[in-house]
Amino acid sequence: MTGKMNERKLLFDVRTQKNKQAFGELYDLYVEKIYRFIYFKINSKEEAEDLTSDVFLKTWNYLMENREKELVSFSGLVYRIARNNIIDLYRKRARTPEVALGEEAENLATEPMQEVENIHDAEKLLQLIKKLKQDYQEVLILKHVEELSIGEIAEITGRSSVGVRVILHRAMNKLKEFSEDNK
Repeated sequence: MTGKMNERKLLFDVRTQKNKQAFGELYDLYVEKIYRFIYFKINSKEEAEDLTSDVFLKTWNYLMENREKELVSFSGLVYRIARNNIIDLYRKRARTPEVALGEEAENLATEPMQEVENIHDAEKLLQLIKKLKQDYQEVLILKHVEELSIGEIAEITGRSSVGVRVILHRAMNKLKEFSEDNK
């Protein structure tokens, strides 16, 4: 059975029979992807773990409370809930001031010295992506890190497919511009 067909069958079992084992299988399919998506946005292992578990709890609750509503895809739902949790965290952070360490001290405290050139290049790319607008970051991550389709990204972000393509194109152009400025 193909991945999407299996996902749909599991989702059907969850919604019609409250099948916890089927939800567990869906969890296993998406937990690493959702964690990576959240961690990339907030850069805190503990908060990413907490948000990831909260995402799946909210997903279960949504599926149980809205069993009659049509659901196009599980991935769209779980990423949309993750995105909303991240937005809620940003709002919470904005209300409570934090004392930030200097960037150098933070890097020394959390990461060992890295000698591998690929890791260095990935860090440079990550720094460039973080300079982009939030919409651009999100679409780039969903497309190139999570490898989602334009349609899935549109569902997650609440935009049209054309809108997602435009944002993706602009994000790539801006990323290229930043990359050329840093040479």
